[in-house]
Amino acid sequence: MSEPLEDGDPPAGLRLTTAEWGLWQAFRNGTRHDLRTGDLAEDDPGGDRVWGPRRTVRARVISTLLLHGPPPLLGRVAALHLSGALITGRLDLSGGTVQPYFELRHCRFDEEVLLSECRLSTGRLLGCRLPRLEAARLTTDGDLHLPRCSIPGGIRLTDAVIGTDLMLNEVTVGGGRRGRAIAADGMTVGQDLQASLLLAGGEVSLRGARIGGSLFMYGSELRNRRGPYALHAPQLEVARFAHFASFGNAGARHLLSSTPPTGTRYPLTGRDGARPQLRPHPSPDPSGPPVQPFLCDGGMKLDDGRFGDSLVLEGARLELERGQELSLRRVQTPELCFTPERVTEGRVVLAGATVGNLVDRADSWPRHEGLWMAGFSYEHLIPIGSFPLAERLRWVATATPEYSAEPYEQLATVLRNGGEDNEARTVLLAKQRRRRETLPLAGKLWGYLQDWTVAYGYQPVRALLWMLLLWASGALFFRSNAPEPRNDEESPHWDAGVYALDLLLPLIDLGHDTAWRPEGFHQWMATGLVLAGWVLATTVAAGATRLLRRQ
Repeated sequence: MSEPLEDGDPPAGLRLTTAEWGLWQAFRNGTRHDLRTGDLAEDDPGGDRVWGPRRTVRARVISTLLLHGPPPLLGRVAALHLSGALITGRLDLSGGTVQPYFELRHCRFDEEVLLSECRLSTGRLLGCRLPRLEAARLTTDGDLHLPRCSIPGGIRLTDAVIGTDLMLNEVTVGGGRRGRAIAADGMTVGQDLQASLLLAGGEVSLRGARIGGSLFMYGSELRNRRGPYALHAPQLEVARFAHFASFGNAGARHLLSSTPPTGTRYPLTGRDGARPQLRPHPSPDPSGPPVQPFLCDGGMKLDDGRFGDSLVLEGARLELERGQELSLRRVQTPELCFTPERVTEGRVVLAGATVGNLVDRADSWPRHEGLWMAGFSYEHLIPIGSFPLAERLRWVATATPEYSAEPYEQLATVLRNGGEDNEARTVLLAKQRRRRETLPLAGKLWGYLQDWTVAYGYQPVRALLWMLLLWASGALFFRSNAPEPRNDEESPHWDAGVYALDLLLPLIDLGHDTAWRPEGFHQWMATGLVLAGWVLATTVAAGATRLLRRQ
């Protein structure tokens, strides 16, 4: 940065106008220079009213003040506070160092603002309209605030370093170069990124961004019709919370202290050519304000993201087309809150994600093969509302159009760790029945036999009932149809019940099955009991082995 002006007078070549001279004096005094008329329609930066010379300030004057400004008056701190001005020319601070604090309110720029590789303390543009903001590799020691700005040409913050907070609340931004509304790949934010009630008409790209606090996107609308993703944020790291949720509850309203709870109108053109508005929904509390859901019209990619406390998709609306995804591949977070409106097209992908608590709702998950979760692991299930086990099994079946054992075993493990052993056995039984459909005919027949007799060993009481039924039938039969003894002198005392039990128990010899010689139909009855005993023993052993392996 060049040396500042030693005296308080502007360079002779500037030839300041009345509006610019007032700004010059206000800068030295640290006070606000307000050029607004007080008429809301007249002062609207996005309106069609003409702002004349009395409200016009050249960008060159502003850059001179910020880069080479005069010293402040005694007892004052130099700062640029400008409201309601038409700023002509290109405001170019690229590569410069801006030491004074600056705040521009409700200003209208006729050319883009350039802050590439600029270093500043804190900068604020509030409610302004500017064609484009180019700020790649910008560095700030404090905040960068752009709330309620309208930027139809897009924002570029690639590799920018924001010292504390980045505020994009209620920003209206159009698709800029290559269809990107916000290009912020590799950006670092020291604390929070607040982008609630944001309306983006192109891709929002946060690939590889690092956020030291939390990310808030309450009630934002992200729309992209020119590419696969409305939000493209793989490898995003958020130290605390990432909220893609509804705006209207108390937890969201505190972020926008001066923002109307129902939102504001936006000038971007919708898919039907009309100007869209925030679309408030009725509040769950009839006495409360309307609720504006987070809306993503296009794909949403958060692959390989890291979220220190939680990732929240609460009350969100995801409007996906066929082939588009909400992609959470390999995401890691202690808690995933998944309670959006149900996705009817596209896919939800959780492959390889690792989650501690899974907070979800039954009617939030997609149907008809719209869910992929191979390798998805979670430790606890915290359902909101009714989520019966039958719905859980449908959830797993949706994610496995082709049989895969892993989702069933993951669910069974979580249920067992939560003390729900009966539910865990039901899940594993469902897994065996799905697996049976993939087997050849012989395997299917054997599977049906195991299912019918002992439910693959997961219902051992059923084997005992079959054993009792076969034993009672055999005892009744042989009581009136006693076979001939093999040796009259050495044969034990005849007992039909003991004889039938000895036939049924394949590995235990009670000394009765070999002491008698059944013939004809009696022999077929005895052989049937022996085979039934072996089948029951084999299926019970297979089931016991599976249970012991799970333990």
